[in-house]
Amino acid sequence: MNIGNVIVTKRKELGLTQQGLADKLNVSFQAVSKWENESSCPEIYLLPQIADVLHTSVDALLGYEFKTHGYYDDRYKEEEYFWGLQPNETCYEIMKLKPPTKPLRVLDIGCGEGKDAVFFAKNGYKVTAFDLSADGIEKGKRLAENNGIHVDFFQADLNDYRLQDNYDIIFSSGVFDYMKPDLRASIIEHLKEHTNENGLNAIKVFVEKPFIEVSDKKKKAFRYSWKSGEIFTYYHDWVISQMDEVIYDCNSGGMPHKHCIDIMISNKPVRKSLK
Repeated sequence: MNIGNVIVTKRKELGLTQQGLADKLNVSFQAVSKWENESSCPEIYLLPQIADVLHTSVDALLGYEFKTHGYYDDRYKEEEYFWGLQPNETCYEIMKLKPPTKPLRVLDIGCGEGKDAVFFAKNGYKVTAFDLSADGIEKGKRLAENNGIHVDFFQADLNDYRLQDNYDIIFSSGVFDYMKPDLRASIIEHLKEHTNENGLNAIKVFVEKPFIEVSDKKKKAFRYSWKSGEIFTYYHDWVISQMDEVIYDCNSGGMPHKHCIDIMISNKPVRKSLK
């Protein structure tokens, strides 16, 4: 798919007119029209801005197809929700720490089929959520529609998507082990920078233990193991309000097995004003 097709497809998915997209980019609607009919291409310096407005990455804008490994796509194609519809327990902890007494912005990274994102939206948060799986995103959209609420769902890869907006809460459960190890420091620092002061990051990351056997070798091939406590070190300069390691039984995929997971909730400190 060429860049013009990507732009028009993404624009229409978001319900934007050519003029609406042009306004967000500070260009003329004629420029957008020319991009979409392939009579010209955007200037290189505009690509990051276009990608951000269209909720995609520069790679995807240039025709890169999301490379999913199929493990969850196969499961998300089923009518039944693979992860169920009950929210993650950490969602309740977040609500205690950051109740929606005012419109708070939540980002759900690796939202899967959208159950946690929909839970937050039902409780009054303004929610943005993305996942690598197009099938998961479509199920999330249906779930939100069935609950009469709105979630800004879109497809993206956490390894190459970068934020432009800031959030009060950034949440991710069991997805950071798909983050490439050489990108961990830069991506997490980026997430911290795009968290509002006194906001929080709530992260659950799978930890490798020598006494716990990997239940699915296919799934393991696309994941990068974390060490116990490693996630906490990236937040050493924040206030860590929860820091737990839990081993639990799981039956996902129909095969009983165990997991070890580190759970961290950290608050971004408020900078002291200089007088």
